[in-house]
Amino acid sequence: MDIPGPVLSGGGAEGVARPRVLIAKTSLDGHWRGVNVVSRALRDAGFEVLLAGMATAATIARIAADEDVDLIGLNVGGRVEVVERILDVLAEQGVEAAVFAGGTLPPYAVRRLEARGVRCFPPGSTLEAIVAAARDLTGWSPAPGTGAGLGPRGVDP
Repeated sequence: MDIPGPVLSGGGAEGVARPRVLIAKTSLDGHWRGVNVVSRALRDAGFEVLLAGMATAATIARIAADEDVDLIGLNVGGRVEVVERILDVLAEQGVEAAVFAGGTLPPYAVRRLEARGVRCFPPGSTLEAIVAAARDLTGWSPAPGTGAGLGPRGVDP
């Protein structure tokens, strides 16, 4: 299957299974900085990151199932209904990956998504919090000495 975006290899040791994270945008707002920064932080923390780009609910579910991802990260462009539709399609397709969402998330949207099990990261959330949540949601932490989890300054976020 062709993934509509690059795969960013993580910093884990060779032969060590790393969680696979699918990152997708849910809107046409044109803002990519958050997607790119979060993708790189997860990659630097040792996760294998698949970038879907802007994708429909059906495409996100298909990629998640085909690629057997452990975690799905959604960039929300202010429309909580779109994320809820994605959650519905994931459930319909039997995709059991955990989901986190970030971007423009007003308090009412955070409440609605958290009630459905989504970990939310509104503006101002730190990369450290996102990486920690990804580790928590997947139950994974890198093996000591693999270099995974080291940020750009060589400091564990």
